[in-house]
Amino acid sequence: MPRNKHPEKTVNLILDAAVEIFLTKGYDQTTVLDIVENMGGLTRGAFYHHFKSKEEVMNAVADKFFAQNNPFEHVEELTHLNGLEKIKELFRFTIESQFREDRKKIANAVLDLLKNPHFLMEQVKTIQEVTPYLASLIEEGIADGSIRQANANILAEFILHQVNLWLIPTVYPGDARDTYEKIMLLKTVFEGIGCPIIDEHLLKVFVENVHF
Repeated sequence: MPRNKHPEKTVNLILDAAVEIFLTKGYDQTTVLDIVENMGGLTRGAFYHHFKSKEEVMNAVADKFFAQNNPFEHVEELTHLNGLEKIKELFRFTIESQFREDRKKIANAVLDLLKNPHFLMEQVKTIQEVTPYLASLIEEGIADGSIRQANANILAEFILHQVNLWLIPTVYPGDARDTYEKIMLLKTVFEGIGCPIIDEHLLKVFVENVHF
């Protein structure tokens, strides 16, 4: 059997086909066969050479989206900002990236995490993976005085769990107004613990992107 000289191209074709089907049928209703039939002539064997299931495909789609808009790489280059300012920019960048129309549609296709515990677990794993990066920014803020002394790792875990689980309406049901009130509560909490991430500018970015 000839060796595939362009595996990345094949993977991207599979991912593009999957995204189109997820958006059309929804994640739950999509089958591997649906994806294969949308792969422009690629075979089922090509699919299974790279992925074992549609869950793996969805994970790869999420990884690709993150790599294309990695907020930690973005703020790493902003050496003129202090630690707190970098975290604010991290959240602004993340909000605007996640609420882009294409990202919003694919998120809505799979966002019911309680019905898809696999993705709920993946969300928790993602939080664990990025915690050290956020903790590093918090430590930077502690060192430059923009953040009150704290356990950087615990604070990073707390922040990430709130914004990546508590604010997801399919995990904790609620409408846009409920989400806004949660944001305001987090604003008060973060200010109280000496890490005022949510300022008026970030709140404005959130409101503009959620569209109340």
